[in-house]
Amino acid sequence: MTTQFSKKGEAWSARFSEPVSDLVKRYTASVFFDKRLAAVDIQSSLAHAEMLVYQKIISAADYAAIQKGMAQIQGEINGGKFEWLLDQEDVHLNIEKRLTKLVGDAGKRLHTGRSRNDQVATDIRLYLRGAIDDISGLLRDLRLALLDLAEQHADTILPGFTHMQVAQPITFGHHVLAYVEMFGRDAERMLDCRKRVNRLPLGAAALAGTTFQIDRERVAKTLGFDDVCRNSLDAVSDRDFAIEFCATAALVMTHISRISEEMVIWMNPCIGFIDIADRFCTGSSIMPQKKNPDVPELARGKTGRVNGHLIAMLTLMKGQPLAYNKDNQEDKEPLFDTIDTLTDTLRIFAAMARGITVKPEAMRAAALQGYATATDLADYLVTKGLPFRDAHEAVAHAVRNCVDQDCDLSDLSLEQLRVFSPLIDDDIFAVLTLEGSVAARDHIGGTAPRQVRLAIQYLRQQLG
Repeated sequence: MTTQFSKKGEAWSARFSEPVSDLVKRYTASVFFDKRLAAVDIQSSLAHAEMLVYQKIISAADYAAIQKGMAQIQGEINGGKFEWLLDQEDVHLNIEKRLTKLVGDAGKRLHTGRSRNDQVATDIRLYLRGAIDDISGLLRDLRLALLDLAEQHADTILPGFTHMQVAQPITFGHHVLAYVEMFGRDAERMLDCRKRVNRLPLGAAALAGTTFQIDRERVAKTLGFDDVCRNSLDAVSDRDFAIEFCATAALVMTHISRISEEMVIWMNPCIGFIDIADRFCTGSSIMPQKKNPDVPELARGKTGRVNGHLIAMLTLMKGQPLAYNKDNQEDKEPLFDTIDTLTDTLRIFAAMARGITVKPEAMRAAALQGYATATDLADYLVTKGLPFRDAHEAVAHAVRNCVDQDCDLSDLSLEQLRVFSPLIDDDIFAVLTLEGSVAARDHIGGTAPRQVRLAIQYLRQQLG
């Protein structure tokens, strides 16, 4: 299909008896947010043109003119001199209109064998593929920053919580590694999502393919796609690849939000486990003593924004019949904002992780509260032959006694401990120390400092 522009400039205006109203132009235009696709639109157009000349559908002279014109357009865009016109509706028609003005009929022949439907779908996939590659790199940077933090504090003890109550002593390095694992799975999901993004829609045309003898595999190879979309209707109409990315991004942001919540809690002066570098914080307009953890707070809030985009994308697709519908123009803003939000968040979090100061004394003092070694005492009794449920009950009585006496298990004498079980001997005191507790969990996935260091070594090898 050859695009013909009227004096008004619309690619379809000969079909209509009156021009589109200015209100409709503003309502339906996407150029002011989809112009970020310009570079990939030029890239895909050049690959399409190269295939057309190879298939002898256009001439070599036309192809050379298209290449020259596109190079000039790219230069104008890079230099901020390209004039984006609302009348041309979107990035694709703006570029095509400018190309036609520069090179004449050769520019009009570029659209042979394609539609804006497959052109748009291709550009979005190209753009998203690049964004996924960038995000994958940022996830790696964040994991490396967290690995450094974990390595510095492989021996630092803090209380582990369940139900936000003191549960058992763990190492801070072990705690940080939990997030390294989460972001690792996020990275895996990104790469898996990329496989489904990296399939070429171009050649599907409007919905049924084209009568021209095109070579879709050639275009796919030129653009670095792994495969072509195998059904023309599906190729132009579905956005499940973008929805999958938004779902993956929402999971990344959920993990960001969880660590953000902990940073906010840990930085509270009443807790005082960490301090975040001043460059990532702000003060108060009225309270001069304040140092607010704005970055983690804002990231926690932006998680809702990304989650909302996922719901918007799902809702966008849920009622659409085959094939393409104008609804799909609404995929770009939530997709673009998800990419921007996630990219900015990962970049700042990797930098912020390197600006965290840990306060081991505060962590240790907190771990000494709440009878964090109670499970260790129960395990000790089991090794002495007591069934676990009986050991659990004996330790519960001991803890209740300590609550009444306002002391810790480690404060009790051997004679006081033996009241709760005659199996207790003087080797118990090594068990009831915080260091003894964490060191005893010396297996893969455990919190022992030795295992934390082995886990860090393994993860560094994985990250390369």
